Amino acid sequence: MAIIITDECINCGACEPECPNTAIYEGADDWRYKDGTSLEGKVVLTDGREVDADEAQEPVSDELYYIVPDKCTECKGFHDEPQCAAVCPVDCCVPDEDVVETEEELLAKQRFMHPDG
Repeated sequence: MAIIITDECINCGACEPECPNTAIYEGADDWRYKDGTSLEGKVVLTDGREVDADEAQEPVSDELYYIVPDKCTECKGFHDEPQCAAVCPVDCCVPDEDVVETEEELLAKQRFMHPDG
């Protein structure tokens, strides 16, 4: 499953540089699939959707740091635990019960975004 940032977030920004997938953004900032990944141009995501990796996407939150579920792999393939949760001083990076993925799905997403890594 993906990780979410709850409304207990104090906007300290400690989590953002720790994400190996660049899935964490400051509130109100646009995001792109290509940010921090090998994705470019038109791509078909692991769930079958076609997107433009270079195109700016709407922010998930306008107020707090947020995690893009399509890019979150819970750090599988990079670390033993989600790095955002490990550095969060208020423990607001928690599993998203609405986005449940198996370890195999998370690793497949990681390999898709980082085929050379």
